[in-house]
Amino acid sequence: MSLLSFYQENIVEAGCDEAGRGCYAGPVFAAAVILPADFFHPLLNDSKQVKEAHRNELRLLIEEQSIAFAVAKVDVEEIDQINILKASFKAMHLAVDALKIKPQFLLIDGNRFIKYKQIPHQCFVKGDGRFASIAAASILAKTWRDEYMLQLHEQFPHYNWKKNKGYGTEEHRKAIEQFGLCIHHRKSFNIQPVQQQLF
Repeated sequence: MSLLSFYQENIVEAGCDEAGRGCYAGPVFAAAVILPADFFHPLLNDSKQVKEAHRNELRLLIEEQSIAFAVAKVDVEEIDQINILKASFKAMHLAVDALKIKPQFLLIDGNRFIKYKQIPHQCFVKGDGRFASIAAASILAKTWRDEYMLQLHEQFPHYNWKKNKGYGTEEHRKAIEQFGLCIHHRKSFNIQPVQQQLF
């Protein structure tokens, strides 16, 4: 199924998505993207369905050909203070705020969102597999976050974030049990290896 170019014709739409919401470690990233109506790439899809090499290729194309794009993050400290859902919404707000062109409508991946200023929005479950602008946002959020986690990996190689990107793989859980938590872990997450380290 090919992606839809827009939800409503003749208005400026921005697609929004986040990456890293379910991770044990690292910030949550979000992107907002305004694409030209004729933008097309056969590999563009939900970032989870796209190979890493293709994601990186698409990132360059999206950043080059989009009308406007922005990527933002909310760090672990704030995630722990306000919770991951609110942090995800805040990251999207920050991304929209950083767009050089103000959109008239927001297409949001997921089933919930906190309204951004006076801009109307619509939520779409699995929207990153339905609309090109949301798919593009998912690619940018994912690739920017992965790049950031590779940098953190250099400081804390024993968690192997270059491979798991902070997600709760068995390897990551065992590393937490062995080495404990570091400053980049989300202490508020109700997950067994994290909670064991806190109590």
